[in-house]
Amino acid sequence: MKKLISLLLSVVFIISVAGCGSTAQNSSASSASSSAVSSSSEQASTDTEESLQVSYPVTVTDQAGREVVIEEEPERIVSGYYISTSLLIALGQESKLVGIEAKAAERPIYSLSAPELIELPNVGSAKQFDLEGCAALEPDLAILPLKLSDAADTLTELGIPVILVNPEDQALSDEMRDIVSTALNCREEAEELADFVAQQEAFLSEATADTEKATVYLAGNSSFLSTAGSKMYQNSLITMAGGENVAAEISDTYWAEVSYEQLLAWNPDYIIIAAEADYTVDDVLNDPNIAELQAVKDGNVYQMPNSAEAWDSPVPGGILGAVWLSGILCENVTSDTVNSIIGEFYDTFYGFEYQE
Repeated sequence: MKKLISLLLSVVFIISVAGCGSTAQNSSASSASSSAVSSSSEQASTDTEESLQVSYPVTVTDQAGREVVIEEEPERIVSGYYISTSLLIALGQESKLVGIEAKAAERPIYSLSAPELIELPNVGSAKQFDLEGCAALEPDLAILPLKLSDAADTLTELGIPVILVNPEDQALSDEMRDIVSTALNCREEAEELADFVAQQEAFLSEATADTEKATVYLAGNSSFLSTAGSKMYQNSLITMAGGENVAAEISDTYWAEVSYEQLLAWNPDYIIIAAEADYTVDDVLNDPNIAELQAVKDGNVYQMPNSAEAWDSPVPGGILGAVWLSGILCENVTSDTVNSIIGEFYDTFYGFEYQE
């Protein structure tokens, strides 16, 4: 009996040792596998970062079709356009700005995210650009709106590279982001911004897929009878939000003046007032000329918010205009969802807490 017990104990010991060896081998294999995956992931991340790095000199083609050679990474930038200035903040490049467009103090986005910009020298506007003032700042790069192509030619002759931008719709806005981020070697930041925009576009596409398209009239800043045709950024804003722009048939100009008769014929379901308009929702609701409009009868007249910036323009946050409008046009898009997306955007790219 003692021999039998001893034999059984020996067998158990051998099995136990064999089992422990197997467990140790499995643990070692698992550890090696995890290490390999981690190493592979780190390598992929490193490869991605390296692929986004820009080597100078670099040549970019701007939105006027001009090839612009940038010899070294710019450290002194002049932005003569509020849209490019806002983009530079979103890309984390605001500290490189040495000059800015006129009336910067009137744009809440600057005081909220980069108040130091308001004190910078201004180089005027597209209507009255200060060419000499811009050159005197000795920038490594100037970013100007397409309307300033003549000024761009002069600055180029002076040895100052100039990128002309023209973000008139979402695709052109995306293109501007890619051009500027390549010129400034901040493509990683641009990728993060692009990912956010793509996520919201996917959200809007899904949220509005099965909804009936409401017709929308977007009234401009200058007057209630000024509206955006199909060539304007505002048209894509409306369509992304699940609406149909009643003025989309206007394709031969940008902002167009229309008549009350035309507006009555369109009879939109909703009227959206531009963010920076100097007239109000009450002005529209009480206008006797349009009392018979369906939107007026239903009280479906809204003004786009402007506490941070005008989302009815192709600024980096322009996608938020479509998100906000979808909350009005689509019953399945809640205000909580809209507010969450807006809050995430400004916290991530501008570093402040958004409040309406």
